[in-house]
Amino acid sequence: MKLARQTVTEYLKTGKVLQVPKNVSSKLMEKCGVFVTLNTIKNQTKMLRGCIGIPSPIQPLTRAVIETAISASTQDPRFPPVKLNELDHIVFEVSVLTPPELVKTDKPTDLPVKIQVGRDGLILEHRYHKGLLLPQVPVEYRWSEEEFLCQTAMKAGLPPDAWLLKDTKIYRFQAIIFEEKIPKGEIVQKEI
Repeated sequence: MKLARQTVTEYLKTGKVLQVPKNVSSKLMEKCGVFVTLNTIKNQTKMLRGCIGIPSPIQPLTRAVIETAISASTQDPRFPPVKLNELDHIVFEVSVLTPPELVKTDKPTDLPVKIQVGRDGLILEHRYHKGLLLPQVPVEYRWSEEEFLCQTAMKAGLPPDAWLLKDTKIYRFQAIIFEEKIPKGEIVQKEI
């Protein structure tokens, strides 16, 4: 969490990318998927300001946090780049992901019982389309498992029922989520 905020602050101040700190715990050097989410706080309400991640465990967690923190703050196509003076009003959230696991089923209609809202995040792949939603998203919107599948399909740019197509692949993963309670404040593990 601290590395994500330090990375964005330094990058917005100087344009320099932080190096992976020396003497980091070996746990933080394990290869993990990670997402960094930035939320603006206005009138005690969170509003998404940026979210980008690396879903697969392809690089050490510290390196992935540095890359995704910069990307979430400057390259999320849904938002203009974050400005330095905004950081006092932004809370950081870091989701460390388990490796994605293919959900196997004989009938696509059985998929809703193979996933669990509040535990699983989803990746939907269909040909060249791919969409991902973190485990906290369906909880925040109070979706059922079926709604979660539909929303993941739409995130991939597909019709809501694309998860029922024979050649669609669904992967699930879990996340350990850390967040700041307030900007630059106490860091807690988020329960979903």
